[in-house]
Amino acid sequence: MYHKKKERIYISDLLSDPAVQYPAYYTLSNHMCKNEMLLSALEMLHGFDFDGLCVPKKYEEIFSAFSSGAFPIYKEKYIVGYFGGKMMYLESIGWKGMPVTASIFELDNWLL
Repeated sequence: MYHKKKERIYISDLLSDPAVQYPAYYTLSNHMCKNEMLLSALEMLHGFDFDGLCVPKKYEEIFSAFSSGAFPIYKEKYIVGYFGGKMMYLESIGWKGMPVTASIFELDNWLL
């Protein structure tokens, strides 16, 4: 069985002085390591640079962002992706399934 090789993206390689240093790296596939939209979202999250982002007014805006290839930010803490019909959030070890809680339905927890 063939396993795709994973790489680590270190935050210190993306930003010289990150505002948020934890986690120090993310483990991602080669394809995801080259995804400009994901790298941009990581820079915004770890630089705490949310000036260009806005809170969505309706849920459709979140799924429209997913469709366009963007990675919304949830609770100013997680990058969220939509893969295979599932919302997933990024941790240092890779993508994990996002649990459905009441707070996921509050639009003020999202940044696009």
